[in-house]
Amino acid sequence: MAILTIRGVDEELNTRMKKEAGEKKTSVNQLVLSSLRKQFGLEKDKRYTKQYHDLDALFGSWSNDEFEYIQGKIDRERRIDRELWD
Repeated sequence: MAILTIRGVDEELNTRMKKEAGEKKTSVNQLVLSSLRKQFGLEKDKRYTKQYHDLDALFGSWSNDEFEYIQGKIDRERRIDRELWD
Protein backbone atom coordinates (compact mmCIF):
# COMPACT_ATOMS: atom_id res chain seq x y z
CA MET A 1 0.00 0.00 0.00
CA ALA A 2 1.36 3.39 -0.95
CA ILE A 3 1.83 6.38 1.31
CA LEU A 4 0.95 9.77 -0.13
CA THR A 5 1.85 13.20 1.20
CA ILE A 6 -0.21 16.16 0.05
CA ARG A 7 1.44 19.57 0.32
CA GLY A 8 -0.21 22.93 0.01
CA VAL A 9 -3.36 22.23 2.04
CA ASP A 10 -4.50 25.68 3.07
CA GLU A 11 -6.16 26.42 6.41
CA GLU A 12 -9.70 26.68 4.98
CA LEU A 13 -9.47 23.28 3.27
CA ASN A 14 -7.96 21.74 6.39
CA THR A 15 -10.74 23.17 8.55
CA ARG A 16 -13.47 21.94 6.20
CA MET A 17 -11.98 18.45 5.96
CA LYS A 18 -11.77 18.17 9.75
CA LYS A 19 -15.34 19.42 10.14
CA GLU A 20 -16.74 16.98 7.57
CA ALA A 21 -14.73 14.09 8.98
CA GLY A 22 -16.13 14.90 12.42
CA GLU A 23 -19.69 15.00 11.09
CA LYS A 24 -19.20 11.63 9.40
CA LYS A 25 -17.45 10.26 12.49
CA THR A 26 -14.40 9.24 10.50
CA SER A 27 -10.79 10.34 10.19
CA VAL A 28 -9.55 12.95 7.73
CA ASN A 29 -7.48 10.20 6.11
CA GLN A 30 -10.58 8.04 5.53
CA LEU A 31 -12.49 11.08 4.25
CA VAL A 32 -9.77 11.83 1.70
CA LEU A 33 -9.53 8.17 0.62
CA SER A 34 -13.30 7.97 0.22
CA SER A 35 -13.35 11.20 -1.81
CA LEU A 36 -10.58 9.95 -4.10
CA ARG A 37 -12.28 6.57 -4.60
CA LYS A 38 -15.53 8.35 -5.48
CA GLN A 39 -13.75 10.71 -7.89
CA PHE A 40 -12.15 7.80 -9.76
CA GLY A 41 -15.18 5.50 -9.68
CA LEU A 42 -13.57 3.04 -7.28
CA GLU A 43 -16.20 3.11 -4.54
CA LYS A 44 -16.87 -0.22 -2.95
CA ASP A 45 -20.46 -1.29 -2.52
CA LYS A 46 -21.36 -1.34 1.14
CA ARG A 47 -22.77 -4.64 2.23
CA TYR A 48 -25.28 -5.03 5.02
CA THR A 49 -26.13 -1.34 5.17
CA LYS A 50 -29.39 -1.34 3.24
CA GLN A 51 -32.17 0.37 5.14
CA TYR A 52 -35.73 -0.84 5.00
CA HIS A 53 -38.78 1.25 5.79
CA ASP A 54 -41.61 -1.26 5.36
CA LEU A 55 -42.27 -1.45 9.11
CA ASP A 56 -41.95 2.26 9.86
CA ALA A 57 -45.72 2.62 10.28
CA LEU A 58 -45.56 0.26 13.29
CA PHE A 59 -42.94 2.31 15.10
CA GLY A 60 -44.40 3.76 18.25
CA SER A 61 -47.85 2.31 17.61
CA TRP A 62 -47.85 -0.44 20.27
CA SER A 63 -49.26 0.21 23.68
CA ASN A 64 -47.23 -0.87 26.70
CA ASP A 65 -49.56 -3.87 27.16
CA GLU A 66 -49.05 -4.95 23.54
CA PHE A 67 -45.31 -4.56 23.91
CA GLU A 68 -45.22 -6.64 27.10
CA TYR A 69 -47.34 -9.36 25.45
CA ILE A 70 -45.13 -9.58 22.36
CA GLN A 71 -41.88 -9.32 24.33
CA GLY A 72 -43.11 -12.10 26.63
CA LYS A 73 -43.69 -14.36 23.61
CA ILE A 74 -40.19 -13.58 22.31
CA ASP A 75 -38.62 -14.26 25.71
CA ARG A 76 -40.44 -17.62 26.00
CA GLU A 77 -39.21 -18.65 22.55
CA ARG A 78 -35.62 -17.88 23.53
CA ARG A 79 -35.66 -20.24 26.50
CA ILE A 80 -33.61 -23.39 26.15
CA ASP A 81 -35.59 -26.60 26.56
CA ARG A 82 -33.19 -28.65 28.74
CA GLU A 83 -35.07 -31.91 27.97
CA LEU A 84 -34.06 -31.57 24.33
CA TRP A 85 -30.39 -31.02 25.15
CA ASP A 86 -29.73 -33.45 28.02
